[in-house]
Amino acid sequence: MKFLGFLVALLLATAPASAAEKRVFRIDGLIATQKKGVVLLEAKGAVPTGGWSKPRLHVMHGDGKSWTVEFLATPPPPGMTVIDAVVPVTATVEIKGKATSVHVLADENEMTSQVLH
Repeated sequence: MKFLGFLVALLLATAPASAAEKRVFRIDGLIATQKKGVVLLEAKGAVPTGGWSKPRLHVMHGDGKSWTVEFLATPPPPGMTVIDAVVPVTATVEIKGKATSVHVLADENEMTSQVLH
């Protein structure tokens, strides 16, 4: 029964990414903690310009021991005037289940962290 609950939570967390979303430019920091069957992921990174919105963490897959996650955000629409500078972004997500490590992908780099208990 616990496994079924984990599977349902994982399926809900792995909804397909929006076609308009793209991976953020880079990931600069990652903290993963686990408490009472919930993993909290906190990621800090950067996007290449201003105007990006809705940063989020999208679980691509997991095997019960490790998860692979994309760090996504929605880029500004074409023609929008934006600041031409690297801009910081953050995202957090709570996921029901257990993991020992998390691997987060950005456009230019990736980062792995052990899950702290």
